Amino acid sequence: MFICRLILCFIFFMPAVQAGSKQDPVITGLKLDRFEFHNTENDDVLYLEGETYLSQDAYTAVLKAEVEWKNGSTHDVELQLLYGVPISTYWDVYAGVRNDFKPDPNRTWGVLSLEGLAPGFIEMTASVFLGEGAHTAARLELEYEMALSDRWMLTPEAEIYVTGQHDEAIRVGVGLSKIEASLLLSYNIHPQVAPYAGVKWSALYGETADYADGEDEESALVLGVKASF
Repeated sequence: MFICRLILCFIFFMPAVQAGSKQDPVITGLKLDRFEFHNTENDDVLYLEGETYLSQDAYTAVLKAEVEWKNGSTHDVELQLLYGVPISTYWDVYAGVRNDFKPDPNRTWGVLSLEGLAPGFIEMTASVFLGEGAHTAARLELEYEMALSDRWMLTPEAEIYVTGQHDEAIRVGVGLSKIEASLLLSYNIHPQVAPYAGVKWSALYGETADYADGEDEESALVLGVKASF
């Protein structure tokens, strides 16, 4: 697909160092943003969201993963391979490829994302996705960390997903598709490890909600852990 080829050219042929500057050491890391369990009216759900990255001279290659299991079976799998460059003090732009391995059928997208710190110290990621067959989508993710003490942290999060075309094969309609929100209270038992508990709410909208056959909204208590290495 032309879009994916263009993005891959951006990833692999972007200069790895700034002109005239000394190379910084390569930094690698792993972030487990959320690994949690919650129970809905019909399902036991295990959810993982995280990323591994490699960076040098402010340029970053990152592999992001989101996986959801329901009642012991894999329900959703999304992977993104991205390359990022800074465009200002607080903002980076990323380009790459996203693959939805689940639900079936498999979907591949080109990705362009803007990630950084919005006014009010809100962490924001705004992404657009361009897929085969003229499929388009967009996602906005917002997160704000409120320090209650040296160890306690309260974190509201929100995610909005919009689609540009019908995709009956995966039961998604056009327009506003889904909104998720959560409020998590975490405790840092170690500078790199923090168990958390909270509430999570999600709702489907428009034609996507029609596909859900009345199961278009859910809320649950969640228990999980976040970590970085």
